Amino acid sequence: MYCWTPERAVTLLAEHLANQNLIKHCWAAEGAMRAMAVRLGGDPERWALAGLLHDLDYDKTKDDFPRHGTVTGEILRGLGFDDEELLHAILEHSGNVPPESTMGRALYCADPATGFVVACTLMHPSKRVAEVPVEFMMKRFSEKRFAQGANRDQMRMTEMWFHITVPDLLCLVRDGMAVRSREIGL
Repeated sequence: MYCWTPERAVTLLAEHLANQNLIKHCWAAEGAMRAMAVRLGGDPERWALAGLLHDLDYDKTKDDFPRHGTVTGEILRGLGFDDEELLHAILEHSGNVPPESTMGRALYCADPATGFVVACTLMHPSKRVAEVPVEFMMKRFSEKRFAQGANRDQMRMTEMWFHITVPDLLCLVRDGMAVRSREIGL
């Protein structure tokens, strides 16, 4: 099994991603996935790693989206990483293969939720992720033009897959991101 440390993952992100905001997004997904793991009975360390590394290949695949997730697997396997369940969850988050594993489904739902929570935080007077109330987020959730890139249908899948309502998902994600507020700058 690949011996992972957060420092090694951050080094990989810095090697493969040019955009600092994308690295912050990966930290947001790390916090969100740690919270999802606790809620759903997963391994918080492994799920957090999936969140942290889920967009590792973004710069290489942004113009070839069907390869998103696949290239991350190639990079990590080349480094001796052999947690196939985690690698498959990263592939599933892209929607390029149907999300079927619990970890993959959680990442599929949490990924757009992190972007939505960031957008809400930037609109909130405090500009602090931990202080954004669920009522504020839900009001924005119903506004189709707000954070258009945050796929609401993906977020809603938590209701079917996990019986987690959208307000509960947004609270889980917000609270997980708050643990990483220093890394994400909110």
